[in-house]
Amino acid sequence: MNDSMSIVNLIAHASFVVQLVMLLLVLASLGSWIVIIQRGRFLNATDKALKNFEERFWSGIDLNDLYRECQTQSTTSAAENVFMAGLKEFGKMRQQNTSDPEAVMVGVQRAMRVSVTRESEKLDNHLPLLATIGSTSPYVGLFGTVWGIMHAFHGLANVKQATIATVAPGISEALVATAMGLLAAIPAVIFYNRYVVSCDRISSGLGTFAEEFGTLLFRKAHKMHQSNVSQGREGKS
Repeated sequence: MNDSMSIVNLIAHASFVVQLVMLLLVLASLGSWIVIIQRGRFLNATDKALKNFEERFWSGIDLNDLYRECQTQSTTSAAENVFMAGLKEFGKMRQQNTSDPEAVMVGVQRAMRVSVTRESEKLDNHLPLLATIGSTSPYVGLFGTVWGIMHAFHGLANVKQATIATVAPGISEALVATAMGLLAAIPAVIFYNRYVVSCDRISSGLGTFAEEFGTLLFRKAHKMHQSNVSQGREGKS
């Protein structure tokens, strides 16, 4: 490749506006890759923690012991937060001498729904940035291309005879902006769509766990209610 037509040379000799567009696209690409790597690690860790916690939860461990284990940890996973929110609310409702299982479960389910919503928001964090980069980078690159082509044709006004050799460098440096825009947008769109699916799957898993845990607590509340009723009848007799 001719040195005058190399990518580095085209960028170096581009107009100020085109260079500014290229700089913005480089920063956008770096930002998207930072988000891609960070979100990928976070979502993989959250998904793995959810599966591990469900295995431990259904292993037959006492719920109070599991709650204390979660409290002693420096950091808790999404599933652990939902579990702790539900069991904590269940304990509060029992301390208030609420004997109706339905009333107990209304409070418990509300607490777990709030927790699931908060954890879902954490999963979606920074994903709008990927969507923004993926949707706007091609247009930013196109703007740089259009501006570069205008600049190239404007320079032809001072040339008596226009040839391909005269026009090619200006057109080439303008098209580099479009290429950079696509390079910034394509990974952002691919990983955004992938991470949205992962977030939906993890959120669905949290919601399913909350429903199953709620069913378990309802049975426990109903059993405690039946026990209290039986004790009350025995006391009267």
